[in-house]
Amino acid sequence: MSGGGKRDFIRETVAEDVSAGKNGGRIATRFPPEPNGYMHIGHAKSVCLNFSVARENGGTCTLRFDDTNPGKESEEFVESIKEDIKWLGFDWGNRLRFASDHFEKFFECAVCLTEQGLAYVDDQSPDDIRLMRGTLTEPGRNSPFRDRKPEENLDILLRMKKGEFVEGQRVLRAKIDMAAGNINMRDPVIYRILDTPHHRTGDRWKIYPTYDFAHPLSDAIEGITHSLCTLEFEDHRPLYDWFVEKLLPLLESTPRQIEFSRLDISHTVMSKRVISELVREGIVDGWDDPRMPTISGMRRRGYPPGAIRDFCEKVGVTKQNSTIEAELLEHTVRENLNKTAPRRMAVLDPVKVTITNYPLGCEETLTAANNPEDPSAGTREIPFSGELYIERDDFMEDPPKKFHRLSPGTEVRLRYGYFITCMKAVKNERGEVCELLCEYDPETKGGNAPDGRRPKGTIHWVSGAHAARAEVRLYDRLFKDKNPLVSKKPLKQSVNSESVEIREQIPVEPSLSSTERGEVFQFERKGYFAAEGELVFNRTATLRDSWKG
Repeated sequence: MSGGGKRDFIRETVAEDVSAGKNGGRIATRFPPEPNGYMHIGHAKSVCLNFSVARENGGTCTLRFDDTNPGKESEEFVESIKEDIKWLGFDWGNRLRFASDHFEKFFECAVCLTEQGLAYVDDQSPDDIRLMRGTLTEPGRNSPFRDRKPEENLDILLRMKKGEFVEGQRVLRAKIDMAAGNINMRDPVIYRILDTPHHRTGDRWKIYPTYDFAHPLSDAIEGITHSLCTLEFEDHRPLYDWFVEKLLPLLESTPRQIEFSRLDISHTVMSKRVISELVREGIVDGWDDPRMPTISGMRRRGYPPGAIRDFCEKVGVTKQNSTIEAELLEHTVRENLNKTAPRRMAVLDPVKVTITNYPLGCEETLTAANNPEDPSAGTREIPFSGELYIERDDFMEDPPKKFHRLSPGTEVRLRYGYFITCMKAVKNERGEVCELLCEYDPETKGGNAPDGRRPKGTIHWVSGAHAARAEVRLYDRLFKDKNPLVSKKPLKQSVNSESVEIREQIPVEPSLSSTERGEVFQFERKGYFAAEGELVFNRTATLRDSWKG
């Protein structure tokens, strides 16, 4: 039975099958990516579902790569997918499989169908096959080669396997029903000639099974009980079941396919084709660009794996396709990081503050909380001196009534520090404020005054004498449009030109000089930032939704 109180139609169905004793009460799921690109967050939903359903029922989940299209697949994609799944917190143990492991078995199945008269070799061109397939409202037409004798078909199939024909010259098709209302049942191609080396089998094979043929057979060969897939495969289910039924004597199990809604998120794309185009056209800086919806991009941006798992659980499992607002993902990331991310101070748009009455040449250390949400995170020491940096927008020369930060004659609290009052704003030759001359109250160390007065504003700061200098990359959403593919604009025109802003020489706490790649911090009052390298930080998320798109 499912655990954690989670209930959805898939878990209910699985529970019913267990109660009915189907497959001896055994549960075996699988996550079957095609190794033709990096995993994105839509795949993460399927990863979480398949591995969780197996775990909740004491079953197994196999990681199987459906590698039947050698021209688009590579070991790079295989390794990236394995890394992403492990990072998400799931383990397939000794259940790593490839469709290519079963190539001999697939061919045996193809021979079996051919011998039974349930498959035939078609000499038509791909265009002619497509033309004769019909439409949603018109039935298809039989191929002129449909009535070849089984022994002739088998002879040609074996010659195809030997490489006697050129790519595209012939295909093997299942013989089902060209008048079927479901186009997938109109004699689908199950083998085609491809003169392309495979990343695992090299030049051994000259013909390769199609996805629709290999996928159900892989499930049945591996003893999978429940094939959980997204709704676009619902119309393929009759074909899935047809292959398993006709070839059952050669297989291990009769898997049950169940479809659920795919994950779509606003202001992004989940199409592998489009994601590949973003990389290929140089619109982004690779598959792991922090603006990408890929798992590797989100990891580099600083998204915690727990936040992605929580998001997938919040979205839930339904039969209804819908677009989830990007704000829910961003909120879940903030919610997760708020509990775990250590606090640090950084000034992203600095203006200098000189405390005129602070003892010349003096410096001290102040105590700051590492995470107010987690007292066990402890405290840290931060340096303080008479020269500071604060955010430029924390000062206004002529502020409105409800401005509770620094302005001439007003007093604010420095976070973990002292109360300061602005005495004068110094301007450069362009009339811009370049320095603030302030005085501090030495009796207010730690942010409390003996007389009980409480300034309305508290601002963050960094000591100028001790600051490390960092590069900060302010990432935002990659697309301006809520539904980029629906807008019909060229891809480059849909991209948000302000999706990244790089700022250099940003003053940050000196402790940030020694961080590990991937560590995420909350820069107080500014957002969450992940360490990319030595003193390079990627913005993971703002502290609240600030998107104006």
